[in-house]
Amino acid sequence: MARFYKTYYPPGKPKKDEHIWVVDGSCGLCGAVRFQPRQDYQLLTGMLLHPHLRGTGLSHQLLDAVQSVLAQRPSFCLAFRPLTALYAQHGFSSVDTQALPEELAARYQSYCHSGKDLVAMKYTPKA
Repeated sequence: MARFYKTYYPPGKPKKDEHIWVVDGSCGLCGAVRFQPRQDYQLLTGMLLHPHLRGTGLSHQLLDAVQSVLAQRPSFCLAFRPLTALYAQHGFSSVDTQALPEELAARYQSYCHSGKDLVAMKYTPKA
C-alpha cells in the first residue's frame, strides 16, 4: 500500500490507524479507499486509483462497496473540489464547517489555509 501511494500520490501516505479497502486486479493493486476512525466519527481520508483506471467507473464500484462501512457511524470526507460530484453520487453532501466535529473543522481550516481547494462533506445513508 505504501509503495502504491508513494508511486501515484506521495502526499497521501497511509497511516497505521487507518482501515483500508483495496481493489486488486490481474496486474496488482488497482485502488484503495482509506478510513481514519475517530471517537465519534470516521473520516474517509482518501481514495486513490491507478492512473490507467481513472474514468473507468472503478471509483464508483469502490464507493458502492464501502457503503456499509460509511453507514456504521457518522462519516465525513474533505474532498478535492473536482471530486465533489463523485462523492455526492454516493451519499455525501457539502456541509458548513460548523457541522464538522471540532477537530476535523480545525484540520479542514489548516488544509484550506495551506492552499488546498477542499469541500467538507458528510455522508447520509440512503433511506
